[in-house]
Amino acid sequence: MKIETIAVHSGRATEPSTGAVTPPIHMSTTFEREPDGEYPKGYVYTRANNPNRESLEKCLAELEDGKAAAAFSSGSAGTMSVLQALSPGDHIVASDDLYHGTRHLFMLFEKWGITTSFVDMTNLKLFSSAIKKTTKLVWVETPSNPLLKIINLEEVAEISHKSNAIV
Repeated sequence: MKIETIAVHSGRATEPSTGAVTPPIHMSTTFEREPDGEYPKGYVYTRANNPNRESLEKCLAELEDGKAAAAFSSGSAGTMSVLQALSPGDHIVASDDLYHGTRHLFMLFEKWGITTSFVDMTNLKLFSSAIKKTTKLVWVETPSNPLLKIINLEEVAEISHKSNAIV
């Protein structure tokens, strides 16, 4: 099936209460409760989970031929989730030119023993030399922010995976 077909059909279902074939946008911040306090549809609060996010995650997983996907309300929330999977002593190699907020989050994690080396990833020799035995994560943004450097993702991933680092 073509990617366009998957993108249009994945994660979509007819909305049961109205019969809408295009998913409605759920603006609610909280959902209906039963008298005993349970949530009959499984949704508690829009920021935690909602039908739109589930639809998007299902579509992204199918487009990437994956089992699941996770969508976040902000890039910083997604970044924090990745960083919280690391342990003290782990090392990150990150682009020297990346979103300031991301750089700041990496630096905050230093007090928990997670170190980061910021390197120009357009220079693959320099990037490769920054990888240590403790490198668990390689963080790359392309085009970079704010200088719009274009990084060879295929090469960075290949080098990273040889060291068992997640990209």
